[in-house]
Amino acid sequence: MKVSKKAEYALRALVAMGRAREGTNFSIQDLARSENIPLKFLEQILLALKNGGLLRSKRGVGGGYQLVAKPQRITLGEVVAIFDGPFDPLPGSGHAALGQVFASLRDQVLRWFTETTVADVIEKERQRESVSFDI
Repeated sequence: MKVSKKAEYALRALVAMGRAREGTNFSIQDLARSENIPLKFLEQILLALKNGGLLRSKRGVGGGYQLVAKPQRITLGEVVAIFDGPFDPLPGSGHAALGQVFASLRDQVLRWFTETTVADVIEKERQRESVSFDI
């Protein structure tokens, strides 16, 4: 399985938004610059996230995009599914035993995707930043 670039950029944008105070509005330009995501690509991604129910937008001065839910409620699986569809490593396998093995893999990956949230990624970032290598 390979996560698409769109899904990766979407996750990066959501993590950046999740780090900020609740209710913060994000302009496409600021997000593109801070996360090093091509602007035109990010416009499409944020629109897809809005259509997927994860963001809302506000027009005008002080407008932009805003998280609909807290980072603890946004799973990596729902984000990846918006861009890459459902995870199925061996769809329609004609071999019963092989199909069962890959169905087990699919179930494990789906479980991880539904248990892991944007907040978990933010927490991992904080843990990495707090590690000190002073000698």
